[in-house]
Amino acid sequence: MSAGSIPTTSPSPSQELLEKLEVFKVQGRDKRGRKILRIIGKFFPARVLTGSEGEEELKRYLERKIFPEIGKTPFCVVYVHTCVYRPDNFPGVSFLRSIYESLPTAVRDGMEAVYFVHPGLQARLFFATFGRFLFSAGLYWKMRYVSRLEFLGEHMRKGEIKLPEFVRDHDEELERRPLMDYGLEIGHHHRDYDAPAMDSAASMYSLRCIS
Repeated sequence: MSAGSIPTTSPSPSQELLEKLEVFKVQGRDKRGRKILRIIGKFFPARVLTGSEGEEELKRYLERKIFPEIGKTPFCVVYVHTCVYRPDNFPGVSFLRSIYESLPTAVRDGMEAVYFVHPGLQARLFFATFGRFLFSAGLYWKMRYVSRLEFLGEHMRKGEIKLPEFVRDHDEELERRPLMDYGLEIGHHHRDYDAPAMDSAASMYSLRCIS
């Protein structure tokens, strides 16, 4: 083994599941030439990756599979929140905060923008109210809300990022029924849970305020 190389270990069943589901995928470049890390929230196996053990499994997967693909170059994140339900595929705010805080400095510095696709009203309100307290300012100010795929296209090169069909179906439904954005109408792809998971006093308080 050469000096400075990373030891190769066999992936665990949880890591193999993440790989199979393609929750995280480095895919294409945006219009500024940055690599794109695409995250499909619906595919995240929150029932499998739970607690501190789940956090460690996810960290090991990112270190083994994703970080080497990103390298030390600038990149952006496209997080797709479409059809995210708790507890099926959202691990909770504290889980995400722990993962973010454990990222290597080079990765955090290289993350220049986070595009939050189909956030919904409650998620917007939550992060606007508590985001700066729960996450570092570095992440908070990098977040960009994208209510429609056409707006995402303003930042991405055409054909560079592939999204599942259900994301496009939901986007078309939002176009036909815009009140869904404000929680005033329920559509076919209705999410029982739109705001961050209630795993902290702050998140519970935020939902009481906007209910």
